[in-house]
Amino acid sequence: MTDVNSLNRPDGTQQMRMGPSRVSSSLSIRPSMSNRTSDTGEDASSIRSFAPIGRFVADTESLFDGDLQEEAEKISSRSSAMLFEDDSNDDYDEGDVDFEKEFESVDHTTDEENAHWLWQSKKKHFIILSAAGKPIYTRHGSDAIISSYVGIIQTIISSYMGNDDNLKSLHADGVQFVILSQTNLHLVGITSLPESEAQVRVQLEALYMQILSTLTLPTLTHIFSVRPSSDLRRPLQGTEVLLSSLADSFTRGSPSALLSALECLKIRKSHRSIINSTMIKARVDGLLYGLVVAGGRLVSVIRPKKHSLHPSDLQLIFNMIFEAEGIKAGGGESWVPICLPGFNNTGYLYMYVSFLDTAGDSARELDNNERISKDDSVAIILLSTKKESFEELQTMKTYLVQEFRRNHSMQIIQQAVQAGRPSPTDIIAGTVLRHFLYKSKGNVQFFMPSYSPNFESLKQRRRLMSVYSKLHASVHAKHAAVKVHHCVLTTATALAWVTPMFELYCVAGPATSRNALAQSANKVVQWIQKEEERIFLIGGAVF
Repeated sequence: MTDVNSLNRPDGTQQMRMGPSRVSSSLSIRPSMSNRTSDTGEDASSIRSFAPIGRFVADTESLFDGDLQEEAEKISSRSSAMLFEDDSNDDYDEGDVDFEKEFESVDHTTDEENAHWLWQSKKKHFIILSAAGKPIYTRHGSDAIISSYVGIIQTIISSYMGNDDNLKSLHADGVQFVILSQTNLHLVGITSLPESEAQVRVQLEALYMQILSTLTLPTLTHIFSVRPSSDLRRPLQGTEVLLSSLADSFTRGSPSALLSALECLKIRKSHRSIINSTMIKARVDGLLYGLVVAGGRLVSVIRPKKHSLHPSDLQLIFNMIFEAEGIKAGGGESWVPICLPGFNNTGYLYMYVSFLDTAGDSARELDNNERISKDDSVAIILLSTKKESFEELQTMKTYLVQEFRRNHSMQIIQQAVQAGRPSPTDIIAGTVLRHFLYKSKGNVQFFMPSYSPNFESLKQRRRLMSVYSKLHASVHAKHAAVKVHHCVLTTATALAWVTPMFELYCVAGPATSRNALAQSANKVVQWIQKEEERIFLIGGAVF
C-alpha cells in the first residue's frame, strides 16, 4: 500500500511525500482551476470562410512604431527574465538527449531493474487509466513496469476526488504531471520537456478525442456504467498505434498541436479555385465532407454551408489515414467508421479514403496492399453519414481523379508537394531568421518554412520546438499583458508577436539584435499578407 502524506505550506501549496522510492519523494502540488488557457478557446473554431487578414494592415506596422515601440522598450531589459529565469535554462540538457532512443521500446530487457531505469530515462510519458485504476494505455512500458506508478497516480487522484476536488497538475524535481479526468478515464502526461501545463493538457485532450473517435461518448459511458472495472483495452484494440503516433508527435514537437491549427499546401489561388470547383461538380448526395490532402497538408475542403470541420477532427482524420495500419495496408482505398467528436461525439461517420502516389513523373492510383509515405501521397477523403454509400463515394473519387488529370490539378498538386516548403531565405532574401511559425487565428491555419538547412535532425527540431513552446507559454500566460516577447538564449534569439489576427514566433541566431529580428518579423507578416490566399485555405468549397 502506498503511503501518502500531505503537508500544507504557508503559501497555500501542498507538499506530498510518498513511496515507492522510484518516484520522486517530494511533490509540489499546484492544482489549477481550468483545463485550458484562454487562448486555446478563442481559436477552437472551424475551417470555414473568414475575412482575409489583408484588411487589418494596422496590425502589421513596425513592431517598434508608436505604442508598440514603448511597450517593447519596457520589456526589452527584462524580457529574458520573463521567459527564462536563468539563461542557462535554455539548454535543459536536451543537447545530450538521443531522441531516436526516446521512442525505443523498454520491454526488450528481462532485467526488471534495467527496465525501470529505461522507463525513467524517457523524457515524456502518456498513461491512460480508468477511474477504477485499471491501465488502458501507456506509451512506454508493460503493465508490469508501470503498475506501481499507476497505483501511486490513482491514489493521489482519488485522495483529491474524495475531497470533491480534481487534481489538475503537480510538479516534482523538474518533472511535470498533468491530469485530465474525463468520462471514467484519467489521462496523465508526465514530461521533463519545457512545456506548459496548458500545452500538455491540449495533448491529453487530443488523446481523449482519439479514444472517442473509436468508441463514441455514449459507448464509452455505457461500458463503465455496466461495469466500472471494465478493461477498455479490448474495445480499443488496434487504436494503440494511433494513440502512440499522436503521443510521439507531441514528444518530437508538433507545430500543429502547439498552435491548435492546420497546415495547408501552398498553391496559387486560381489553382485552388479550380480544385474547389471540381469538388463541387463531383459531389454526390451521400457526401457530408470531402478533403484533398497532399504531403500531409490540406489542399481543399468541401462542406455543407451550415456545417464546419473542427480542426481537432481534421487532425484525427490525418492521424488515422497516415498511421492506421489497416488503411496504410489497404493501399488503394479504404472504408472505415470514425467518430468526429467536434462534429458529433455520439455517432459515427463513414470515411472513404483513396491514396494516389505523386513520387514519380505522374500521379497514379495505388494498388491494393501497396504502401506509400505520407510526404509522397495525395489522399482523397470523403465522409458520409450513410454506411451504405461506399460505391457512391467511390464513383465520386473516380470522377475527381479523372477531372484532376484533365484540368492539370493533379500535376499542380504533385509539383507543389515535390517542391516542399520554401526556406526562410527563399521567402525573405538575406533574412536573419532561421525558422518561424505564423498562425492565422481567423483561418485556424498556420504556415512555416522548411526545417532545412538549420533544423534537419530530430534533435535540432526538438530544440527548436522547445523554444517555440516556451515562447508560446510565456506570451499566453494568464497575466501576460505585453504581446511582444523577446528573449536571448545561448543558442538562439527568439521573438513572439501576438495580435488579434495572428501569432508569429521567430527564431534567429544567438547574436541577432532585437531590431534585426523585429525587421524580419515585419517582413514575414508583409509576405504572409501578400501570399495569404496561396498559403491558407480560405472558405473552401461550400454547397
